[in-house]
Formats: sequence, structure tokens, C-alpha cells
Amino acid sequence: MLARSIQQLVIELLPAGQRDGHEWRCGSLGGEKGQSLAVHLHGARAGVWADFSSGEKGDALDLVACCLYGGNRRDAMRWAENWLGLNTADSMAPIQRRPILEKVKTSELDKEAQQRRAKARRLWQETPAGIAGTPVESYLAGRGIDLRQLGRAPGALRFAPAVWCAEVQKPLPAMLAAICGPNGKMVAVHRTWLQQSPSGIWIKADLQNPKKVLGSFAGGCIRLWRGASGKALDLAPTGDVAIVAEGIETALSCAIACPEFRVLAAVSLSNMASMKLPDTIKEITIAADNDCGNPAARKALAAAIHQFTEQGRTVRLAVPEIEHGDWNDVLRNEPDTGHNGP
Repeated sequence: MLARSIQQLVIELLPAGQRDGHEWRCGSLGGEKGQSLAVHLHGARAGVWADFSSGEKGDALDLVACCLYGGNRRDAMRWAENWLGLNTADSMAPIQRRPILEKVKTSELDKEAQQRRAKARRLWQETPAGIAGTPVESYLAGRGIDLRQLGRAPGALRFAPAVWCAEVQKPLPAMLAAICGPNGKMVAVHRTWLQQSPSGIWIKADLQNPKKVLGSFAGGCIRLWRGASGKALDLAPTGDVAIVAEGIETALSCAIACPEFRVLAAVSLSNMASMKLPDTIKEITIAADNDCGNPAARKALAAAIHQFTEQGRTVRLAVPEIEHGDWNDVLRNEPDTGHNGP
């Protein structure tokens, strides 16, 4: 009976597998993707299986036993009777299956995360350092951010002439920003796709999502400006003051206005509370956007303030007066900002 229902059984036992001709293929009895284990789906050999990597093999009942009960055929028989509807009085469940599936799922997610991180690092390494004379410098200047006022461009930014954009299914020019973890190693790349306007000015590309991150960046940030100390974030001296903003343009605007302070971009407001900062940074100014009418934004901002305060830091909140504006809007509306920023 199990053999006659083998097409349904393999989906139950080996959900990550896939049909390959007259067989169901997966990586092992754990059920992950792969080709090592094959189960016959039709004919006289329906239910017969073999794991070519481990040498294990058997029939449909053996498959239940090995997948769920460590090879115990007695427990497998009870489960099979329930699954086939032959014994409704016994509600025995496959208690060992859930941990296996969760382990497989976690393993696959970890593998995907590692692949995205590797792809992000490869993109960064293949892109020349420096943005002087590139469309990135032009784009930022169009946003009122003149990096010449800082004396140098942040090393966290690069220009890539062709970065694949899934939204339009073709490569586009992009500003890249390195997102680093607490140890200073890059964990993801932030991409801002750019386009040239008819007047020749570089602007954000006309896309539904012109900004995206490649890789997982929880707890990381974009290190845009080192402030007066000039030291890397993980080497920040005691008493260092940091300005934390959400986006790149807002953070650079703060660096222009207050170059003596360290400036970091959290990438997203929801990530701000997760940022890992050294204990030597005792004072933080959050350069928030003026979107207090957004309940989700208010909640995320409150979470960041609470988290930084719980860490024993002094936290100040700077919100521009411009309704639905940010500190880049302030910079562009105030030609001579001096040190009147956040």
C-alpha cells in the first residue's frame, strides 16, 4: 500500500526533493535538495530506494523507518498504518521529522546567506576604489553634498558602471557602499542605481526600488566618516561621539555639517537598534528623518533610542523642522550650513 502511494509519500518524507523522470531525487534521508538518494515512483519497483552516498537502500517501509525513526521498522509500521488510514485509534506522530526538516531548512538558509555574502564581496572587490570624477561624485554633488569640503571621499563608497538590476533585467550604473560588521569585515553591499538626466546630471535611477542591499547586514553599518580621531570604528577612542543616520545621503550631509564627529549610516531604521558599536562611543546623536507621522518609523526610532540608552550611552535626537524631510533637505535648503546641523 505504501508503494502504491509512493508519489504522495515522498512529498511527505522528502519535501525538498524533486521529480527526475521516473524517480524522486534528493540529497539524503534528511530530505535536503540533491541527487544522491533516488526513489522509484512507478512500476514493479515503486517505493524501492537507494542512497548512493551512504549505501543505504530498501523499500517504502524502510524509507519511513530511516527518515523518521532511525531505522526502527516497528515504529515505522505504526506510522504507516496511521498515514494510510488503517488505524485511526493510534495518533502516533513522526516526532523526529520536525527537527530534521528544521535542520535542513536552517542549513539551506545559511548556505544561501553565504552565497549572497560571497557575491557581495566579489562585486566590491571587482569595483575600483575611489569616486573622484565618477557619476557618484556628480550624483552626490547634485544632492548638495560637496565632498571637497571634507578633504577626501569616504572609502566606503565606490562607482560601478554596470551592476545587474533585476527590476529591469539589465545592468545599470550604481553607487556601491560597503556595509561592515563589528569586526570591520564587509558583510553586504548597498547598491544605489543611477541614471543620467537629459541635462547631464546624475540622479537616482527611475525604478520602483532604486536602492537595494546584497547580503545580510543585521547589526552592521556603513562607515562613512571617522571624525576628529581618524580611527576605524572598532578602534574608536574613549569619548568618541557618533552621528547615526538612516541613509547614505543623510549621513554624508551630517558629515559636511559636523566633520568633527564620526558618522555612520544604519542602512535602515529597523537595523539601527541592532547596530553593534564599541563601548568607547559614549555619546550618540541620531539624525532622524522628519517622518514622525509614520507609526512604524516612530516605533523603530524608539527601539534604537532605548537600545543605545540601555548600553549606557548618552543619546540625543536631531529631527529637521522640514515636514517629511531629512538632513539632506536641510543641507540643500541652507547653502551655508556651517556647523548648524544636527
